[in-house]
Amino acid sequence: MRIIKELASWAAHFLVALVLAMALCLFVLQPTYVEGRSMEDTLHDGDKVLISKLIHTFGVEPDYGDIVIIDSRVNRPRTFRDDLREMLMVNLFTRYLFGLEGEAHYWIKRVIGKAGDYLEFREGTVFRNGVPLEEPYLREKAEYLALEPVTVPEDCIFVMGDNRNDSRDSRHIGSVPLSHVLGKYKFNF
Repeated sequence: MRIIKELASWAAHFLVALVLAMALCLFVLQPTYVEGRSMEDTLHDGDKVLISKLIHTFGVEPDYGDIVIIDSRVNRPRTFRDDLREMLMVNLFTRYLFGLEGEAHYWIKRVIGKAGDYLEFREGTVFRNGVPLEEPYLREKAEYLALEPVTVPEDCIFVMGDNRNDSRDSRHIGSVPLSHVLGKYKFNF
């Protein structure tokens, strides 16, 4: 009888720890990794990074220059079920423990424009509201071929990779709703 109580106690403690860890990854901080070269030379394929989920949890608009994780499926609404699934599929621990791989629709990009901004792309430079952006993090001069100006809609952001000539970003999917901004990059580890 005492062994059963002890096992039940251990099981309860384990369950509480698991629920707290899941809540932490879902709402506060999540370790994840970078796949691809679109953010080089800032971030590299395989980098392990920590992201803050607080901007998603509280619906906060990221700042210019912030590096964010987005759900690139911008033409469909996100649900809490998506958040749960994303927590498991893009989490560094589940990747190594269970061999789960991330999905190609979770991207890490830099915020270039916010709601109401008018963006133009010419001569290898992004102009925001008529002012050229200083972007020392760019890997090389960007080639913006026949890219039309964009006005970022309300409750959206415009994101681009630092490796502009090798990046799928808002130039391909359009502006990203704030509900699709899943977290903000904090640091590598």
